[in-house]
Amino acid sequence: MYSKIRSLGLKGIGGYEVELETYISSGLPRFDIVGLPDTAVKEAGDRVRAAIKNNGFDYPVSRITVNLAPADTKKAGTVYDLPVLLGLLAATRQITPPQEDDMFFGELSLTGQLRPVAGALPMALAAQAAGAKRLFVPADNAAEAAYAEGVAVYPVSDVAQLAAHLAGEAPILPAVPRAIEPETGIFPDFADVKGQENVKRALEVAAAGGHNMLMVGPPGAGKSMLAKRLPGILPDMSREEALQTTAIWSVCGLTAPSDPIIARRPFRAPNQTASRQALAGAADLRPGEMSLAHNGVLFLDELPEFHRDVIDLLRQPLEEGSITVSRAAGSATYPSRFMLVCAMNPCRCGWYGHPSRRCRCTEKSVHDYQAKISGPLLDRIDIMAEVPALEFEELERKPDGEPSAAIKSRVDAARERQRERYAGLGFDANARMTPAAMEEYCALDDAGSALMRSAFDALGLTARSYDRILRVARTIADLGGSERIRPEHLAEAIQYRTFQLK
Repeated sequence: MYSKIRSLGLKGIGGYEVELETYISSGLPRFDIVGLPDTAVKEAGDRVRAAIKNNGFDYPVSRITVNLAPADTKKAGTVYDLPVLLGLLAATRQITPPQEDDMFFGELSLTGQLRPVAGALPMALAAQAAGAKRLFVPADNAAEAAYAEGVAVYPVSDVAQLAAHLAGEAPILPAVPRAIEPETGIFPDFADVKGQENVKRALEVAAAGGHNMLMVGPPGAGKSMLAKRLPGILPDMSREEALQTTAIWSVCGLTAPSDPIIARRPFRAPNQTASRQALAGAADLRPGEMSLAHNGVLFLDELPEFHRDVIDLLRQPLEEGSITVSRAAGSATYPSRFMLVCAMNPCRCGWYGHPSRRCRCTEKSVHDYQAKISGPLLDRIDIMAEVPALEFEELERKPDGEPSAAIKSRVDAARERQRERYAGLGFDANARMTPAAMEEYCALDDAGSALMRSAFDALGLTARSYDRILRVARTIADLGGSERIRPEHLAEAIQYRTFQLK
């Protein structure tokens, strides 16, 4: 007796088709799963046997072989429980065999209830690419999987419900995806911030062009407070960005039935003790913090307190927008295009350069503390802003700054100009301009060229720093509604590079 069931698996953050071939033959009772299964897959036999018996079906007392094809790809997780059960029941003719364009995945309880699994959306997208017409998933995964267009997603609560559906006795209605709507009011408001107008302006410029930013200032100046408000002024995510982000979060098990789609810009703030694996990706090829921040913000507070090798790990994704992770389990490339926002104290005690002269650090200790940040990483920071300590008068008065909604309206307008300008070029923000685009859209007049030359010589800029200044100047011009970069735009951009660490 033989049957074939189509299922899906995960590799990195992408899904792929898996065929389960079930063969039942005479001989001593035995259950074998072949095709490079991990321990969780091998244990499916025990869960399937209990679920079959508890739902009134007959478990075949024979030699059972289940082959997971392609057999040379490692299979992991509990997603194959449901297709293994269906393969056994179909091979023994206890249920109506599924159609060829049906696909299944899901974890089983011992009573036959279906439990949700991680990675529902990427597997649903893989089902769509494989030509499936119907996809049967655990009920708690249906809202997420339904965002895959072109395939009907059926929420299944238990084995009995699925058997009745396949027999045509009680059809299951397919899930309808919810509308993807921007989430508002979930991030703190800039109106609550007292003072720091120059830093707010720098954050607005960073948001408008997707630029990386470093804030330097003493403890309590408001660096973390300002950074947490940045996602509230970023443009709303497109459908494509929402699906990309949700796929990454889904693989990590961070989605929920009540919140199936990630419609807000991610804000990830790993602790200073985070390892390279935590940022890049784990040993089992799950994405790390740099990928979870894709399309959003990665905030590193107290930057020098991170391990040096962790800080230098940022260089590849900042340049390429992706990171390749190689582990014993294999190799995978994850999207990692995020805004890097960092905050740091000027020295270990935090008070170097403060008028109160509270700092007791030596010049050498200050230099050693700041030297933990490599020059190549600083070169990839577009905006450096000093966050001064607030005076008593600023703390005493009520906040009177602009609300995030007003700042966001200007950011949205600037980003729309960039989307129209770069349509068809493969990028949509100034921070990701190619050299060819810079030649065309960042041309300077004679006054701008003279200003840039003097800044280049005075600040000892590198070629990468030069490019970063031009990109920031282009963003400032977009915020001002200007078609060309004017000297005042360039001067402000240069100002964001004048702050120098020791």
